[in-house]
Amino acid sequence: MDTEVSKNHPIYLDYHATTPVDPRVVNLVCHYMSEEFGNASSVDHTWGDRAEQAIKQAAKQVAELIDASPREIVWTSGATESINLAIQGSLSPNPEKPHHIALLPLEHQAVLDTCQMLEKRGWAKLTYLQVDSKGRLNLNHLEQVCTEGLSLLCVMAANNEIGNIYPIQAIAQIAQRHSIPFLCDASQAVGKIPIHFNQWGITYLAISAHKLYGPKGVGALVVKKGYHLEPLIFGGGHQKGMRSGTLNVPGIVGLGEACRLRQLEMIDDENAIAQKRNRLQSLLSTKIPDLIVNGDTDNRLAGNLHISIPGIPNSAVVARVRHQLAISTGSACSSGVEAPSHVLQALKLPDEAVDGALRLGVGKFTTDTEIKQAAILMTQAYRQIQQLLEGL
Repeated sequence: MDTEVSKNHPIYLDYHATTPVDPRVVNLVCHYMSEEFGNASSVDHTWGDRAEQAIKQAAKQVAELIDASPREIVWTSGATESINLAIQGSLSPNPEKPHHIALLPLEHQAVLDTCQMLEKRGWAKLTYLQVDSKGRLNLNHLEQVCTEGLSLLCVMAANNEIGNIYPIQAIAQIAQRHSIPFLCDASQAVGKIPIHFNQWGITYLAISAHKLYGPKGVGALVVKKGYHLEPLIFGGGHQKGMRSGTLNVPGIVGLGEACRLRQLEMIDDENAIAQKRNRLQSLLSTKIPDLIVNGDTDNRLAGNLHISIPGIPNSAVVARVRHQLAISTGSACSSGVEAPSHVLQALKLPDEAVDGALRLGVGKFTTDTEIKQAAILMTQAYRQIQQLLEGL
């Protein structure tokens, strides 16, 4: 791949921000946009019947991937809405005594902002769970916090920056022992690692289609049987009164199909992705001697490579490769906002490591050629910046 080709077709290594939509999913979404365009709530004709049946099929496909019941699926616009619905819908507003919420300091901004909003209103007290310099959760501290009585526990399945995979089964068991509702943001994990919603005893699980090769703007909240959430959106009482609004049939069908494909292909795909990630890490480590790999390298997503190059500003690297290589300096949840990563700050990494941090995400459609070319582009950028800084 020459430089000109790279400019016209940049290498995509930002799979944590969003994944390309699988072409098989695209075809099905287009069919339900152009041919089967019925409203799933229209009960007076067969167009509505077929749309409703498609929704039921999608619920079955999502449920099978995560070991849940189709009846536990609530359709949303994505994980951010799912998280808001779980937190705000499960906790009463303006309580006499503030709700006590425990959460990882590394959670996605959707969790942090929602909980901090409740705290600012005086409706919640927050306890941040302890993590070490690799972002690993202190389970002993979690157990201790749970004995204090919690209204809600929030721990993500996998981190969207450093890629850490958390022991959700063990966390859910602790929550169950203390009768604490447990919200798990699984948007980065579903379709990449096994999730057993009912077997593990999770209360709420957030999913986003565009993280597993589905379309943007659609997701789900899985709500354990016997739990009910107060709605954030009113107007029609759809979905057992928990989320009103006309269902996004094409998007939901796309999410269902993406889950069906992950069920079939996840194990083989993730093994191949991990091998490509490891090759990229090896190539970069060989050429960039100061390179640091952040996070828990023994328990991380197959496609995650989060690195720091001390002394080399990450913005300078991105500026040099952005037309040829898509990588990021952190989460895509605050687009356009330049600020230090709250994840890396919680890890208490040195300022140089934070300033030089880069997130690379490898995925299903990444090729071996792209891995080699990405390593070359990053190495070239590193050397150019190093020479420039040495000349100052």
